[in-house]
Amino acid sequence: MIRTFECTFCATCVEQVLQNVCPNCGGGLCARPVRPKQDWVRGNCSSIYPAGERQVYKAVDCDVHARLLAAQAGLPPHAR
Repeated sequence: MIRTFECTFCATCVEQVLQNVCPNCGGGLCARPVRPKQDWVRGNCSSIYPAGERQVYKAVDCDVHARLLAAQAGLPPHAR
């Protein structure tokens, strides 16, 4: 799952732990789009622009995240 600021998390964490609230920016997360394998339009494909392989682990502080959830009081992602 991904956020517009490129924050990414696994679907299980987004649904079961984070409750669809990004701990880095407070926004909602959605499924990461898939890049086409074949070059259909001007070189925009995964063989030319592969997904990054660098992973950055940033632990989520559960107490801080609980306060963020409470502050948003169940606001849907489009209303945050």
